[in-house]
Amino acid sequence: RPHRTELYEDPPSGCWPIVYSPEYNITFMGLEKLHPFDAGKWGKVINFLKEEKLIADDLIVQAREATDEDLLVVHTRRYLNKLKWSFVVATITEIPPVAFLPNFVVQRKVLKPLRTQTGGTIMAGKLAVDRGWAINVGGGFHHCSSDKGGGFCAYADITLAIKFLFERVQGVSRATIIDLDAHQGNGHERDFMDDPRVYIMDAYNRYIYPGDGFAKRAIKRKVELEWGTEDTEYLQKVHTHVEGALNEFKPDVVVYNAGTDILDGDPLGGLAISPQGIVKRDEVVFRAARSRGIPVLMVTSGGYQKRTARIIADSILNLHSLGLLGKERAACALGSPSLDQMVRDSVKDFSNLSLQ
Repeated sequence: RPHRTELYEDPPSGCWPIVYSPEYNITFMGLEKLHPFDAGKWGKVINFLKEEKLIADDLIVQAREATDEDLLVVHTRRYLNKLKWSFVVATITEIPPVAFLPNFVVQRKVLKPLRTQTGGTIMAGKLAVDRGWAINVGGGFHHCSSDKGGGFCAYADITLAIKFLFERVQGVSRATIIDLDAHQGNGHERDFMDDPRVYIMDAYNRYIYPGDGFAKRAIKRKVELEWGTEDTEYLQKVHTHVEGALNEFKPDVVVYNAGTDILDGDPLGGLAISPQGIVKRDEVVFRAARSRGIPVLMVTSGGYQKRTARIIADSILNLHSLGLLGKERAACALGSPSLDQMVRDSVKDFSNLSLQ
């Protein structure tokens, strides 16, 4: 019998399935500025959405911190014990001075925010199945597996969300991960290496971190991108492969890792996608899942420029304006071919633009 967890308690029904907590943001004596990651990005996304009157504090689901017991659903006790060493956390978060801090400070200032985002992803998994969609404004720690962290990822939130659903929610026994962060998602790939219940599509810059050849064996649909890939080619590939993935394997839930580090100018991603291209990409994924009535859970993952928070907010506003974030369980009205046609047309428009 699964352990009791607060993460699966139902939030008030009036809430939007958007999960967040002010605890997400990492602020500590300016140390967070030593990593290119904008450690306050998540709060900024929420502030933009509030300014646009899409949400209010009492309308979003407050994320709760994942407990050790929750984390042990996937992680080994040995791995969790390793995080009690500050130098291990410094290596994972790529912030060297963290190694010199007492571990109780590291737990509170660095790991607690990441555990809260991980709790948020697990909560959003259940919300997605209940409501048809959910967005965790944080999470997407796709380089962490059951016994190894890296690349700013200390907990395997994607693996956890899926395992929780498999163990606790009736009727959920197949999942598709669509990983569109600029980096290969080697953490969940290692975790689900031989699991036929999980189908992984991953589109990433083939030349950058982590270059995990072993983990690549778990990818069912591998889209390896060249340096400087631009909107037209990218959106065409995403559209083709997302449709192909969902036609090839019928999941009960889609976990969408929506990294914004594909943005042109990102210091780590090496791709050249415009803000409009990112908004369009998210729309393609949501349309594909919602038109098939498949619940979709979105996490925000990587993105290392100050403008990414605004782009994530714009994308959520766009999904809402298109009716892809309806309050209803499954968007039956979205099954019309005309919408698929519209996506194809918009990809055509992109192609035509580039040909002119």
